[in-house]
Order: sequence, then structure tokens, then C-alpha cells
Amino acid sequence: MNVRTTTEASGIEHRVDPATERRRRDRAAPPGRTTPASDERRRPATPLRGVLNRVLPEHWSFLLGEIALYSLVTLVVTGVFLAVFFEPSMDEIVYDGSYTPLRGTPMSEAYASTLDISFDVRGGLLIRQMHHWASMLFIASIIAYLLRVFFTGAFRKPRKLKWIVGLLVFWVGLFTSYTGYMKLDDGLSASGLRVLWSITLSVPVVGTWLTSTLFGGEFPGEVIIGRFYILHVLLLPALLLALVAVLIGLRLRHKPAQWPGAGRTNANVVGDRLFPRYAVKQVGLFVLVFGVIALLGGLVQVNPVWLFGPSHGAVAASASQPAWYLMFLDGAVRLMPPWEVTLPIGNGYAIAPTFWPAVVLPTILVGLPMVYPLLEARMRRDDREHHLLERPRDVPMRTALGAMAITFYLVLTVFGASDVIAFTFDVSTNAMTWAGRVALLLLPPVAYWITYRICLGLQQHDREVLAHGVETGIIRRLPHGGYLEVRQPLAPPGPDGRTKLPYTGQPVPKKVNHLVTLRPAIKGFLTPTDPPGPPSGHWRTGE
Repeated sequence: MNVRTTTEASGIEHRVDPATERRRRDRAAPPGRTTPASDERRRPATPLRGVLNRVLPEHWSFLLGEIALYSLVTLVVTGVFLAVFFEPSMDEIVYDGSYTPLRGTPMSEAYASTLDISFDVRGGLLIRQMHHWASMLFIASIIAYLLRVFFTGAFRKPRKLKWIVGLLVFWVGLFTSYTGYMKLDDGLSASGLRVLWSITLSVPVVGTWLTSTLFGGEFPGEVIIGRFYILHVLLLPALLLALVAVLIGLRLRHKPAQWPGAGRTNANVVGDRLFPRYAVKQVGLFVLVFGVIALLGGLVQVNPVWLFGPSHGAVAASASQPAWYLMFLDGAVRLMPPWEVTLPIGNGYAIAPTFWPAVVLPTILVGLPMVYPLLEARMRRDDREHHLLERPRDVPMRTALGAMAITFYLVLTVFGASDVIAFTFDVSTNAMTWAGRVALLLLPPVAYWITYRICLGLQQHDREVLAHGVETGIIRRLPHGGYLEVRQPLAPPGPDGRTKLPYTGQPVPKKVNHLVTLRPAIKGFLTPTDPPGPPSGHWRTGE
């Protein structure tokens, strides 16, 4: 045994066992030093526990972003299946597949492979229609999500970057969907390619170079389908998934925004923990979204390319219309007056009228929403962090601007089908064009004024409830013969018969059965740690 000898100042020698000294030293050391391996095992669990314990507020409007995410997952899954069988080639072949009406017809390999997916591949038509429906649901849910963020002020600090990334997700998804139905090379997509040719050709100075580079020569060229295929299945999806990942990361970084209400402040979050309740709900929502898309793909026909026939450069499909989310661009081109601007360069450089609605307008629509949070913050002189949402009625100007923009978009969308409307109702196409121009100038300001007045009226009604109470529906006859409705006050009234509750932007109950008491939240992860307390006495709305 190894024994170490120590000598004190008094000259007395002590024989110390090294094992005993090591145990004594270990007992005196902090616990963090004695169990380094145990700490290393526990350390990675800390961030995961923080994510699982993250509290997320509950409201139906918060599900719009999740619906878009689950639609994107469905798009990726079905898109991988379709990419295996699609042939992105414009080489001409003679069709010899199962669809009898087109058998023996010359067509491109891209269109022939689309017909094979629809009629010869087992489950191909179901997957192709699911892919199409998922694409439309993704765009619709992203639009609804952005509208919710805009009208509730969820883009304010510290979520300005999240708003910009959400807009980029929308525009990248829009272009991804466009390249998807353009690469099928059917009669309808050929009309869309001709529109794209005209738009790129209208760009000043570099338009001819852009057109020849994109199409590889004169329309329709031989390379555009292959290039759209690479964009659609590789580059744009990678960019879209990266933006979605950034959006999710920003959501985890910032405190969740919640609706104002009893017990909700900028410093807390009222809702469910991510695990297990919220996670279980999201699994159910994903199954529901996937099931709805599968039902639509199996029961509702969409984009029947076999009815449009193969594309031809000199043929345009009758009554051809773009997807519903791109019809505003078609309407803008139709309503634009034939104003050709000539610049004094050389012998005169003319800018085609198509350039303004097809290039300048989309550029404004991309940039203006991105800078709007900065403009509003500067105008309201508000640089604080906000974690409580605003009801649309409480910010009338923003809500009216949103209604004005929606009206502008709807007018362009409706008159994107002006030729079909004119043919169906036997109306002059020229009259439809002028009606669209007048509507585009008059309806958005009218929508702004009406929305602004509605917001003020809703605010006034909430203030009346706070001052006088909730209508009970009970009519009392007064001694002199008059009648008076009995109201239930929200707080003890003052000498003047009015309550002194301030207007804070929270939902105000409108019915007596909305006046309920709330118990405080029960603390605990899987099981409650404290017994429930007495009712808090707050009133709430029927959210």
C-alpha cells in the first residue's frame, strides 16, 4: 500500500492513506465536479425540455400556417412520386398509350408522360390530382395566414423579419406552382408560355436577351420544359423548404403572439404546452389535411390535361385561364390601356403597355408589403415589442387598407375572365374592359371608407357594453308607462349608472351566457401539481 507522510508545523508526522484522502476530497468538492459524466448526459436534455415545455396559445386562426405546412409536406411526398415517371423533354413522339382519342397524335414526351401517369401508372391520376389540390390549398392557406398576420398586427416588432420571410414563402410558392403546370406542355400551358414570352419581351433594353435566353430561341423553343422541370423539382423546392425552416426557427425564437384577454399580457403566454396536448392536436390536423386532399384528389377532377390536347406554338386554347391565384395578373394586363411610352433614345425607344401591369405592378406588390411594417411603425411612432395581437376593429386605418387591397385584387381577378363573362352573358368585351377600369378606380376607395366606418361602429358598440352592460333581453315597464331593457353590468356601476371599465381592445361579451367565471390555470406538466383555486371572477368571450 502506498502511504504518504505529512509533517505539521508542530513536528508531528501523520501517515495518510491516498484512497482516504481522495474520498475526503471528493466529498468536499461541489457535486458538479464529482459527476461530470452525469452532467454531460443531462445537458442535451435542457434545450429539448425547453422546446417541449413551450406554451402556445390556442385560436383557430393560428392553424392557418400549420395547414400550409402540412399541404407543403403533401406536395413534397406526391411530387417525389410524380418526378419518377415524368419525362421533361420537348422531343416529338407519336402517342401510343391508353387514352384512345389521342392515340396516334404527335406530341412532346413531356405531355405523353403526363398522359401515362394519368392512365397507365397505378394510382398515378390520384397522386397527380392530390398534388394539384395540395398546391392550391398551400397557396390559399398562405394567403389566409398572411392576411391574419396583417390584420392582427402580428408583423410588429420583433416579428418584422418573420413577416418578410412569410411573404417570400408566398411568392416562391406561387412561382413554383406556375412552373409546375407550365411544364406539362398541354394546350392550356402553351397559352401560359406565350403570355410569359410576351411579358419577358416587354422588359426594356434586356427583354429580347431575356426571352432568347429563357426559351433558347424563338417561341416555343426546345429547352423551356427541361429548365422549368429543374426549377420545379429541385431549385425552387429547396429554396421554399429553406424559407419554411427559417420561418419555423423565427417562430421558436420569438415569444408566441396571442389574442388579448383576461390574464394575458405582453409578459406571459396562455395556452397549451407543445407536448403532449398541442403535438397531439397537430398530428390530428395533419391527418385531417392529408385526408381532405386525398378525398379531393380521388373525387373531384382537376386539370384534365387530356381534354386540352398537346401544345402547338401557333394555337391558343379557347377561354384559357390561369390558376385562380394568378388571374389578377391576367386581369391587370387586360385592363391596362394601350399606352405606349416612347423614350427619346436614338430614334425613339418604345416601352410596351404590357410592361406596366405585368412587370411593374408585381414588383410593387412584392416590395410594398415588405416595407409596410416599417412605415406603420414610423407613422405610429411605435418601436416597442408587441406580443398581444390587435383586433382589426381597433386599428381602423390598417384594416381599411387591407380591405382596399383585397378589393383591388378581387377586381383584377374577376376581370381576368372578362372574355368568358362577355361570351357567357352576351356582353361586349369592350364594355367589360371599361367596366373593369372604372371598378378598379372606384371600388377600392369605397371599400376603404366602408371598412373604416364599420371598425369605428364596432368600437363604439364595445364601449357602450362596457359603460351600460350586456343586453339581457328582459323588458321592464316603468311606472309612467315607458319600457326599458334591463342590462347586466360588467362591474359595479357608479353614481351615474355607468361602469368605469376602460376600453383596452379585449373582446367584450355581447350575451349574458358569455359572462362566466374562470378558474386559474392548473400548473403541472402531465399531472397537476397544485389543487385548482377558486374562480378568478374574470369575464370572457365565447372564443
